[in-house]
Amino acid sequence: MVNISVLVSGGGTNLQALIDKIQGGELEGARIVQVIASREGVYALERAAKAGIKGKVVKETGRLLQELAEAETDLVVLAGYMKVLEPAVIDAYRKRIINIHPSLIPKYCGKGFYGKRVHQAVLDGGESVSGATVHFVDEGVDTGEIILQREVPVKPGDTADTLAARVLETEHVILAEGIKKVMAELPEKEGGNQWAE
Repeated sequence: MVNISVLVSGGGTNLQALIDKIQGGELEGARIVQVIASREGVYALERAAKAGIKGKVVKETGRLLQELAEAETDLVVLAGYMKVLEPAVIDAYRKRIINIHPSLIPKYCGKGFYGKRVHQAVLDGGESVSGATVHFVDEGVDTGEIILQREVPVKPGDTADTLAARVLETEHVILAEGIKKVMAELPEKEGGNQWAE
């Protein structure tokens, strides 16, 4: 069983999509062991509670590492997590932290490109396609190795909101596909978690 810790900062629609896919048997061999929020009062924690998954707010890197280790985390999934992870976390879980970004990296990514800003930039750039990217997290912002991408058409008359909604549907699909791909490449566990320091 691959233990997944999901890190969130907002409403948690990607978290919900993962919960649904695991419960529906689409992500066999995976379980979400905890949901960690970067701030209080986010709806993602309510989603976790409704699904019987423990949720908590963690702001310090040291404590984040401790929580990940105590839950025997194999894979860290950033689902709308708005903080940049410290190098210590990336070191401890290298090539085992994945993020979903609402554009076709390397376009429209990096510092300042989050939420509606991404979709507005795509529209302002006159693009005919946008999309979503699942990628590994490294020390940069949206610079890690790409695991999976899928295009989403930009339609005439699109606003940042309508484009965001269409991209989000694709995010919900490819996040699970990306996790499945990474899970297939994780080394076998023998008697506990051999990865976390």
